[in-house]
Amino acid sequence: MFSKVKTPCYIIDERKLIYNLEILKGVQERTDCKILLAQKAFSCYHLYSLIGNYLSGTACSGLFEAKLGFEEMGKENHVFCAGYRENEIDEIISYCDDIIFNSFTQLDKYRDRVLRAGKKIGLRINPECSTQEGHEIYDPCSPKSRLGIVNRNFDRNNLYGVSGLHFHTLCEQDSDDLETTLDAVEEKFGDVLKNMEWINFGGGHHITRDDYDIPRLEKCIKRMQERYGLEVYLEPGEAVALNAGYLVTEVLDITENDMPIAILDSSASCHMPDVLEMPYRPPLRDSGSPNEKEYTYRLGSQTCLSGDVIGEYSFDKPLKIGDRLVFEDMAIYSMVKNNTFNGMPLPSILLLKTDGEIQIFRQFGYKDFKERL
Repeated sequence: MFSKVKTPCYIIDERKLIYNLEILKGVQERTDCKILLAQKAFSCYHLYSLIGNYLSGTACSGLFEAKLGFEEMGKENHVFCAGYRENEIDEIISYCDDIIFNSFTQLDKYRDRVLRAGKKIGLRINPECSTQEGHEIYDPCSPKSRLGIVNRNFDRNNLYGVSGLHFHTLCEQDSDDLETTLDAVEEKFGDVLKNMEWINFGGGHHITRDDYDIPRLEKCIKRMQERYGLEVYLEPGEAVALNAGYLVTEVLDITENDMPIAILDSSASCHMPDVLEMPYRPPLRDSGSPNEKEYTYRLGSQTCLSGDVIGEYSFDKPLKIGDRLVFEDMAIYSMVKNNTFNGMPLPSILLLKTDGEIQIFRQFGYKDFKERL
């Protein structure tokens, strides 16, 4: 199947997507919580009708995601943005059910508009409880973070119209870190929770990972429900499409400089930016760590950026020009972040259906590159 598609392309695996959705649906049914798709990780709207059969709605980060969730899924739609624009806020309010503010300044500015529209207001809090190691770029509780209101700045006399609290502190983490975070949330904001109607645990929960502790997650959900009478929301992105996508690429050339280097028609910088931002080593089908198998190669792109390198991988057989490589776990934070640096073409987006048929969602060309400029 991978040998027949035009490269580079993303392929979303419908069967694996449904597998994840079944797990998330089970959490909802057992706990009566609500799980929203965080569109910042996966916004392939062609599949929103399918996702909407399992989840409660969408979570967004601004106007365009708000409109997309409203138009394409049409269920609950929650928005958080660190700063809303005056010329966008009314349209955002029209699309969303819950509008979450990052400061009391923004709350004071827009509160009346939200309440007049009959929508709910939330505040993002910062529990100042870092549970991540080595990923400060993705840690909202890092020092000097701009995300969330810390306890010392939280004005308990200015909560008119506020019905919920939101926090987002995790990144690809298990429920033990959520439990630790909830301890900090209760310690700092427990008095506020007593007067709230809902709480949003944010994203970063790797719920569909094989070793994730789902019973502990459900215990955390019930803890907030039973102790404070709160409706509980979660908004995972990765967990929805974890391991449910591939990036198929072709070897264009093989060069040598201290080691063999394979030049691919895909790019870390353009097609999988987390490789350079995290840094992150994407799984590659039928490969091993450097020197684990007999033949080790550095895999790089055709772009002019010297650091546009995906990583070093080993193989049982030597690579040849024309070989197809299949990177896995490429449905999340890939399509939503990709770009056309160097005039690199955007990969096509395909769906591998449960019956084995390939469906083309989108194909891109020169016009897509030109119109971005």
